[in-house]
Amino acid sequence: MKEGNMKKVIKIEGGHELNGEVTISGSKNATVALIPSAILAQGPITIVGVPTISDVDSLSEILGDLNVKVTKLAQDHIIIDPTDIKNIPLESSAVTKLRASYYFMGALLGRFGEVKMKMPGGCYLGPRPIDLHLKGFEALGASVKYEQGSYTIKAEKLVGTKIFLDISSVGATINIMMAAVYAQGRTTIENAAKEPEIIDVATLLNKMGAQVRGAGTNEITIDGVDKLMGCFHEIIPDRIEAGTFIILAAAAARKMKINNIIPQHLDSLLSKLEEMGVKMMVEIDSVTIEKSDELNAVSIKTLPYPGFATDLQQPLTTLLTQCSGESTVKDTIYPERFKHCIELQRMGADIELSPGKSFIKGPTKLYGDKVTATDLRCGASLVVAGLIADGITEIHEISHIDRGYEDIDGKLKNLGANIWREEIED
Repeated sequence: MKEGNMKKVIKIEGGHELNGEVTISGSKNATVALIPSAILAQGPITIVGVPTISDVDSLSEILGDLNVKVTKLAQDHIIIDPTDIKNIPLESSAVTKLRASYYFMGALLGRFGEVKMKMPGGCYLGPRPIDLHLKGFEALGASVKYEQGSYTIKAEKLVGTKIFLDISSVGATINIMMAAVYAQGRTTIENAAKEPEIIDVATLLNKMGAQVRGAGTNEITIDGVDKLMGCFHEIIPDRIEAGTFIILAAAAARKMKINNIIPQHLDSLLSKLEEMGVKMMVEIDSVTIEKSDELNAVSIKTLPYPGFATDLQQPLTTLLTQCSGESTVKDTIYPERFKHCIELQRMGADIELSPGKSFIKGPTKLYGDKVTATDLRCGASLVVAGLIADGITEIHEISHIDRGYEDIDGKLKNLGANIWREEIED
């Protein structure tokens, strides 16, 4: 992002009412797992609905290091051909840039019985250990060594077994699933996470020829196979982007239709918005939001899917500043995920913080200011704030936003927002 001592910021002039329709891109959280899982195939995988986000660029760079050919056919359409894959140690900066690079652990271990890679990176949301992933690999028969910032995971052969996850982790569920597709016999993951992205990855693996059953429930079984082949797959819509735009619409739109969504993936958000008094019409693959006269305070508690998504509590907090009364947000997934509140306070929000919790009094007027996107969803909460604040909001560290939202400024411009990027001196 930086050129010399210049850096890019997003600026938003608040007070422009949004109106119109927006189409949601393919799921970021599914994409970052689907791309690594493609290397389990022994033929080309065509994926449609790939969002244009920087995480995809980082994953493509890692595939390049592995000698995997990536062809972009259209904006959202890629072919991954792992025919000439080489299992080399993954130590490039792309690995440390994004947390989802850890999916290459399960994929390479499954395919080659060995993987060496640097500790993965990503947004800092408090401690996010990968010990559950590693315990899962060990249960399948692998040894794990950590030396000088790199993991070496090896197995003579992987053998199916029962694995109980202490926490229903999305990453661990997917990683173990990928490692187990070539293991001998049956692997059972108990207390598996149930997120829609897990179902999407299981669907792709099954199209390749894997035997994965029970994805979307708390028990997944994987019967090992000898070979996986190429196939075609379309990614599910991004429920977090959809939720973000639904929240944006409730905050700043006269009337807005959000297309390409799966409403049941958003049940926990939609029911909270209904409780708040948001006017909406939910259809098969869209939701239309209309301006509400008054919104009521609510209490939110984040929980694993199908509970309220931790990724949506940050953008929703901005909307809660406009509700009458005191709202509370408790994050049980990432109790440290409240840096956005400090940025919102700078804009005039009346928020009190205690460990793992925030108390938001409203309605309060927000004022444009210089703020920092400390992580991806904090960035989303500041975009919502910029749209409803008086004056101009200047958002710094926008690389976080570009990691997970495809062309957010373009989509908002089409809806009537006054949003632009500018280079400023660092």
